[in-house]
Amino acid sequence: MTKTNLATRHPIMEVQGNTIFASNGNVVLAYSITMPEIHSLSSIDFEELHGVWFQAFKSLPVGTVIHKQDIYIKKLFASENLPKSSFLSKATHHYFKEREFMEHKSYLFFTLTQNKALNNAKYVNPFLQVANGVTEQLDDSIFRFTTHVNDAVSFINNSRKVFFDALTEYEILALTHNHFNGFNEGMDTDILLDKSNIIIGENFFDVLAVNHEGCFGEGVQTSKTNERFTSNDFVFHQGFIDGLGLTLNENHMVNQIIYLDDIQKWRKLLDKKIEELQKSSNFGTQNKVVLKKIQAIQEQINADDTSRIIRGHLNIIYWSDKKETLKHITSNIKAEFKALDITPYYPGGEERKNYFLNSHCCFSSNFSNEDLYVTDLKHSLCLWLNTTNYRSDATGIIFNDREHNIPVLKDVWDEHKRRIKARNFAIFAPTGEGKSFLANNILRQYFEDGVRMVIIDLGGSYTKLAKLYPDQYAVLRYESGKNLGINPFYSAIKEEITPERLEDLSIFLFELLASDLKVTKSQSVSIKKILQDYYQKTPRNHSLNSFYAFVETHRDHLLEDLKIHPDYFNITNFLHILSEYVGNGLYSFLFELSEDQTYKMEDKRLIIFELDEVKDNKEILSVMLKLIKSAIQRTIWKNRAEKGIILFDEFAKQLKFDNVLESVEFYYQAIRKQNGAIGIILQSINQLPNNSTSASILENTQVIYSLNNEKGYDALKERLNLSSHDLNQLKSIKNNLSGEQKYTEVFIKIGKESNIFRLEVPPEVYAAYLTDGPENAAIMALYHKYGCMEKAITAYVQQLKNLNSTTS
Repeated sequence: MTKTNLATRHPIMEVQGNTIFASNGNVVLAYSITMPEIHSLSSIDFEELHGVWFQAFKSLPVGTVIHKQDIYIKKLFASENLPKSSFLSKATHHYFKEREFMEHKSYLFFTLTQNKALNNAKYVNPFLQVANGVTEQLDDSIFRFTTHVNDAVSFINNSRKVFFDALTEYEILALTHNHFNGFNEGMDTDILLDKSNIIIGENFFDVLAVNHEGCFGEGVQTSKTNERFTSNDFVFHQGFIDGLGLTLNENHMVNQIIYLDDIQKWRKLLDKKIEELQKSSNFGTQNKVVLKKIQAIQEQINADDTSRIIRGHLNIIYWSDKKETLKHITSNIKAEFKALDITPYYPGGEERKNYFLNSHCCFSSNFSNEDLYVTDLKHSLCLWLNTTNYRSDATGIIFNDREHNIPVLKDVWDEHKRRIKARNFAIFAPTGEGKSFLANNILRQYFEDGVRMVIIDLGGSYTKLAKLYPDQYAVLRYESGKNLGINPFYSAIKEEITPERLEDLSIFLFELLASDLKVTKSQSVSIKKILQDYYQKTPRNHSLNSFYAFVETHRDHLLEDLKIHPDYFNITNFLHILSEYVGNGLYSFLFELSEDQTYKMEDKRLIIFELDEVKDNKEILSVMLKLIKSAIQRTIWKNRAEKGIILFDEFAKQLKFDNVLESVEFYYQAIRKQNGAIGIILQSINQLPNNSTSASILENTQVIYSLNNEKGYDALKERLNLSSHDLNQLKSIKNNLSGEQKYTEVFIKIGKESNIFRLEVPPEVYAAYLTDGPENAAIMALYHKYGCMEKAITAYVQQLKNLNSTTS
């Protein structure tokens, strides 16, 4: 048995930046890789990514060794990065703590070797040090090599599909320590190597490899069908060897090693090898198979000027703290290879030890011809792993990934506009699929992050959640025959009557007039002059009634006094239309002089307008939306530095009326000047009229959420110009509403990026988001009992736990 102590035989002599000077004389440039999220790529994306790798690598110098290493380790989710300041965030923090998932880290190493021909003996002692160590610092050959590598890295980074970061000295040493310490945590240990085992600390290791042309079946490709999500009417894709990556769900590393060779040398060698195999092809079927493959390689080289001959090696090193588990993992990996029509090689004894040691970046130049297959660079890059875990942004809304249901933060606000220019959002889903549940989840987290919120609701879906924040919300509910308590003309002091305020009031009045004609500049100037005169001559009790009376009283000389030509402003028409909203007019109750309620909103961060009783009355709803708009302008939008969201729930009911769409379009235009976002919720995108106003709204909506829709997603694809992969993602949505981990799946598109996320929440959060049904009624009964929503939800969740324990 061989025992190796890393402390006495360290493979690294020195590290400068991300450059490793290995003890064997190799110089290695080391990078970490940020790759696309799993499930986010289409077959075309995989093809394009394959092209990027090829273009970057094809011009690297002869003798370069490229080593991609993907390490997958079982971990327990640490929820320290999740917020835990509120009742619901604490519940979320506790619920996901220590959930198991696969951590994935990907690295790329470029090696300049002393042995340019890379014609190694069968076994090379990787720990053998060069006689003089590192004798020169960055000589000409190293400088030229570094320049070539930097060009390749810059090309890849500029593609914006994959991103490289130079590793630090600390990261390089930690990676080396983890490799030779067998990924044992909390202790240093020795490597024990014998003919049957690799044992490092508590872990047993084993290896499978692709090391010969005979390992390959009919061929390779950039991607393959993902059977897990593919259905009869659509095809979902994954990388060709993705089954050996994240979804293997075992501790393992995948090493893809490429030796860039001289094409002329290999033309001669291939000719010689073909000649030898032709002579011996009658002595075995295997010889015929290999001959056929090498002839195919030769034909490809001769037909393609861009072809680049390489020798390659792929191995999977896997480990477990239980030796018997290795057989199970071996069986799973073999099954994945079989599905790819690849027959792996299972090394034993000295060979297994050799593969493990040489899979460290400093020693990956040590493989011999017997350990390497010969092929073209394009072929070899099909065996590249191109996707990784779902990535969390630094801040954002918590969703869950599709592999392990662990929390993922997605920045759908995008403060610095890296992905989107407009943060407006839309939620699409049929009745019963969880639109309000999803909206509650998004808005609640925004709210707890300090965003001010206005919800215009026709369904009563948010009041219960609001009760968790008793001092921070206000609900303004319309009741038949009563006003909403909003007086657009209200002014406490004269200084409030700014040019901006007069502009807003003039727009409000013209909207009330509901003229089909576009407002002219002369009309706008006229009404602002009249408003200014009104506030100067009326010191108190400002209201629509008061303003109407002022215009009516001074109608004979008002225009003359203010030097307004009668053609610019029609007083008779103005008074006639507004008479419906004052005095004994049909809708005068909407503007009755009463205490202005908007002051109640100024210190509230969650404002809910419940208009359920008015949803079928075109005129009243239209006026209500205008009143709400005036209140928002005077309170919420006063501070442009403050983030704000306006949500229109049950939007389809509001859209039955033509003028509502124009009113909402105003918000979309005005929100650009604010630090805010607009959200709309629809059962179907077809509920949005197919006209220029709707097109403008959709164009300014760059965050899309869609839940399951059994009727399909073709209209969504057409109206939002979704890609075919977006459509396949939508079709792959599957909910799981039974079992211990219940979740719904949601399609999220942020700018050009899209993926399927899950929404799984702890019982406390689930209870807070419920909007109807017997469970909601039970929670509200507890709320009336305790007078506190937090206590009500806690009591309800405890009742469920008691019931479940009794049942089980």
